[in-house]
Amino acid sequence: MSPWPDIGALFTAFFAGLLGSGHCFGMCGGIAAGLGAIAAPDGSTTAADPRRRPRLVSAVLFNAGRVLSYALLGLITAWLLARAGQTLAIPHWTRVLRLLTSAMIFAIGLQFLSNIQLLVFIEKGGASLWRRVMPLALRAANRPGPWGRLTLGALWGLLPCGLVYSILATAAASGSPVSGALVMLSFGLGTLPSMLGLSLLSPTLGAFLADRWTKRLTGLAMILLAIYSVFMMAPK
Repeated sequence: MSPWPDIGALFTAFFAGLLGSGHCFGMCGGIAAGLGAIAAPDGSTTAADPRRRPRLVSAVLFNAGRVLSYALLGLITAWLLARAGQTLAIPHWTRVLRLLTSAMIFAIGLQFLSNIQLLVFIEKGGASLWRRVMPLALRAANRPGPWGRLTLGALWGLLPCGLVYSILATAAASGSPVSGALVMLSFGLGTLPSMLGLSLLSPTLGAFLADRWTKRLTGLAMILLAIYSVFMMAPK
């Protein structure tokens, strides 16, 4: 099996991250928006203000840590679940994992359309891990300098999130640890527009993502993406 992921997996991961911006806003929007306050205590956001650059640097470092954390999760998950599938001799194991991703993306799309939290039980399952990570994240948030922002982002990547978990299933089905890392890297890159935007334009972008029609269109797009990802698995 090739160590590189197929284009369909990368496409699904990237657009799941891009379209899932509203979900990212709910899970990570507060800390992303707060990075500006950390970098510029007076809250100034004018383009001419020289302190806008530290605000941008903080946002970039935080998101770099978060994306690298996703890639590491993809590498570890792909290695562990690939071995589990081989050990248990589960037939069509990778197909099962890809179908699981599609089902979870479909469920997230329904969440946007209906406001019913269909995957909240999955996110609650990771809450015990997050309780252990949270003190470290708080310590990193209070640490000045670039390493503090980078570490905070890396730890925030462990936040329980149904969208992240759904793409981890695709990463696990990708065939190799390197493939898993690349799938999650693609997902992380897809989340960057919204997360960087929330750090720099939080009121405007936050209102846009929270708009009812934006959420409905996003939900429909996520459902179509889930259908597309199933279609990509059909024998050619």
